[in-house]
Amino acid sequence: MSAECCGGDAVAPDGAVEADAAEGAVRFWKVRELQLAMAAAVLLLVHFAAGLADADVAAAVAAAGALVVGGSTFVPGALRALIKGRIGVGLLMTVAAVGAVVLGQLAEAAMLAVLFSGSEGLEEYSLARTRRGLRALLSLVPDEASILRGGAEITVPTSELVIGDTMIVRPGQRVATDGIVRKGQSAVDVSALTGESVPVEIGSGASIPAASINGTGALEVEVTATATDNSLARIVHIVETEQARKGASQRLADRIAAPMVPAIVILAVGIAAVGSLLGDPSIWISRALVVLVAASPCALAISVPVTAVAAIGAASRLGVLVKGGAALEELGRITTVALDKTGTLTRNRPQVITTIAAEGATPIEVLAVAASLEVRSEHPLAQAILAAAPGAPAVEDMDTVTGAGITGRLDGVKVRLGRPGWIEAGPLVADVESLQDAGATVVLVERDGRLLGAVAVRDELRPEAAGVIQDLRGAGLGVMMLTGDNARTAAALAGEAGIEDVRADLRPEDKAAIIAGLRADASVAMVGDGVNDAPALASANVGIAMAAMGTDVAIETADIALMGEDLRHLPRIIGHARRSHLIMRQNIALSLLIVVALVPLAIVGALGLAAVVAIHEVAEIIVIGNGVRAGRTKTTALSPIELPLRPTPMIDSPSNRSAVHS
Repeated sequence: MSAECCGGDAVAPDGAVEADAAEGAVRFWKVRELQLAMAAAVLLLVHFAAGLADADVAAAVAAAGALVVGGSTFVPGALRALIKGRIGVGLLMTVAAVGAVVLGQLAEAAMLAVLFSGSEGLEEYSLARTRRGLRALLSLVPDEASILRGGAEITVPTSELVIGDTMIVRPGQRVATDGIVRKGQSAVDVSALTGESVPVEIGSGASIPAASINGTGALEVEVTATATDNSLARIVHIVETEQARKGASQRLADRIAAPMVPAIVILAVGIAAVGSLLGDPSIWISRALVVLVAASPCALAISVPVTAVAAIGAASRLGVLVKGGAALEELGRITTVALDKTGTLTRNRPQVITTIAAEGATPIEVLAVAASLEVRSEHPLAQAILAAAPGAPAVEDMDTVTGAGITGRLDGVKVRLGRPGWIEAGPLVADVESLQDAGATVVLVERDGRLLGAVAVRDELRPEAAGVIQDLRGAGLGVMMLTGDNARTAAALAGEAGIEDVRADLRPEDKAAIIAGLRADASVAMVGDGVNDAPALASANVGIAMAAMGTDVAIETADIALMGEDLRHLPRIIGHARRSHLIMRQNIALSLLIVVALVPLAIVGALGLAAVVAIHEVAEIIVIGNGVRAGRTKTTALSPIELPLRPTPMIDSPSNRSAVHS
């Protein structure tokens, strides 16, 4: 909970919430603020029921109980903050409640306490879910690691690793902490940390981050960072820092209340003091208290929440999960959108895009031999090639050459598949380079020592991506790509999508730093789907996760989640947020206008308490009615895009190699 929210210091989560979060679940009903808000609401209902039964004493006791229980969530914090010189909505609510009680409006004070304590509970629940997401991130690191000490291999807890230890990382295992490969070669999946769409080949001297998944070769890795200072630990630190920053700054009502609260209190005290010197003290003290109620933020308190609730409900019908009014409000103000590449602009599903045959071979033959070699392979590109040529028979005597490729026998003839350099591209060298420039990963196929051809695999752009980028730019938003993938691949995909500003070869902390720099001059939304995007999602004014393909960490860290793989939800939710933000501003303006109009009338005695309360109630009804409008979804129709069920690999022959498909 933010300090400005109720005027208190940022505190640790309640014991029940923290215990549940540690178990991987956050129980809605175990958040202390929500428990108290619900208890206060029950007491308030008892008050109304007792009033209908003419049980005045029971009604008064129930209302007082609701006020005490609900107020306990924000009054103590507001008073502590006041002592430290900080003011916020909590103090304004406290002053209004006290004023209502002094004037005998106990039920109104209780209602205010119930509503505000409920909003505080929902915020604490959201923060608890974020803490659970961070724990899920840390769980990517294994609990134990195998190391060499004293010439023997032993297993130790990851927390006991020290710099200089030598880890043994077997095929399929996750790396326990950051290190440098000292022995072995392998293809390593580093997508969790860097966003690289295809596993990378590494060997002696290469750096390898924590949580990377080793491929087919065993590795000896020298530890270069402890468990508390590795890549994932740094991500957690960035996320925690940025989430705290957001909690302290994204409350529009707090920003309004900061100058409003002292002005109201000073005005009321001044009226009581000056009036008592010049006239009847009882009259002017009474008027001062009426001024406090007239300036109470009843309509202001609900102006943003009611709009947010309606808009968030409508967003869910658009296929978007919005985590609170602050996120929706901020999304309506963004001026720049930064997008990750892998899993966001692309599907994170590498596909065969081109097959080129050398002289004397056919493209179908090249693809068939490649698929036969990949049937039992753990090569990173195997699934893409097998999907393009299903049903291929497996080769015999298959052998994996770590970091290079695969060998075997097909119909008694030796065949090979591997990277350029291990197999010479020969006459296809120009085609291979063109494909690599287009962002593809290329493997060459050889039979009986003769080059058959090349197969190109690439993580393709989402079909709707280019249209989405055009819509975003048409709405006046700046668009950029931030990716951990290599510059060649990033530039190729960005060109197709229509993105001119491309930042590639980025680590998670690099993305966060870029977002922080942009945030100094603009309101930035970051769209991503992986663990490597978590710091940037947290650093941005608004973090948006691709939920269907996103990791739990990305979804929990983000403020907004697109509940599907269709990127067209992005411009729709931005348009919806802009409209909702406009309605929020209308409600706030009306709420403040009511206060500005009532206070002078209360000062001169033109309005008594009953009239002030009645006007406030009417204003609240108007604000609620206007806020409900945000629940109506208005989306701009987009041109339909046909989404293929399965990509069809494009096949080239020597006669048309000049037209390289990408």
